[in-house]
Amino acid sequence: MTRLQAIAPLLVAAALTAVAFATAKGAGCDDPGRYELQAEGYVLVGGCVAPGDLLVPDPAPPAPPADAAVAPAKG
Repeated sequence: MTRLQAIAPLLVAAALTAVAFATAKGAGCDDPGRYELQAEGYVLVGGCVAPGDLLVPDPAPPAPPADAAVAPAKG
């Protein structure tokens, strides 16, 4: 195994780490938020995520049972 093959994964990991830090630094969030204990449990207060930022799709309807998909034979 050559020396380059041995250190290539480390160089890639270091580059990805640098990109991750630069992305987090440039995210533009001045208030990271904090968790506070309230009557209903812990609630995130502050931060850069608003409730409308997270879109949760409606769940898909359940598939029909396998025996209902088979049509009865005409005879």
